[in-house]
Amino acid sequence: MNSSGTTASAELGLRLVVPDRTAVPLVARLDYTADDPYAIKVAFHTGEDEPVEWIFARELLTVGIVRPAGDGDVRVWPEKGPGERTVNIALSSPFGQAQFDAEVSPLAEFLHRTYEIVPAGQEGDYVDLDAEIERHLQA
Repeated sequence: MNSSGTTASAELGLRLVVPDRTAVPLVARLDYTADDPYAIKVAFHTGEDEPVEWIFARELLTVGIVRPAGDGDVRVWPEKGPGERTVNIALSSPFGQAQFDAEVSPLAEFLHRTYEIVPAGQEGDYVDLDAEIERHLQA
């Protein structure tokens, strides 16, 4: 895990759950920056040249490790099995669906670091509205 005053990153071991309930291990890179305080970028390394990237709401992951959260394209929910607690992440897009599970502890540690960078409820203080408006006007 890496972090600076305004960014945090970590690698998270996941298991891709396939239809016959077999788990295929893979690694995802988590990135957070105070410049985009509501979001966590997750890059799933699938063995292809380029990782598959999704952007999650930080609050969705935070709530999802405690109780079911999200509807639509991204759902997150905890599961207590033998030994370590896990979190499930289900993704849906026009290109397909995938479900992953991961140990809660490393994800919770990463989320904790993001809240050290930008405390809950203070995200708006880190958003440069003028720059965001300008960026949208340029598009």
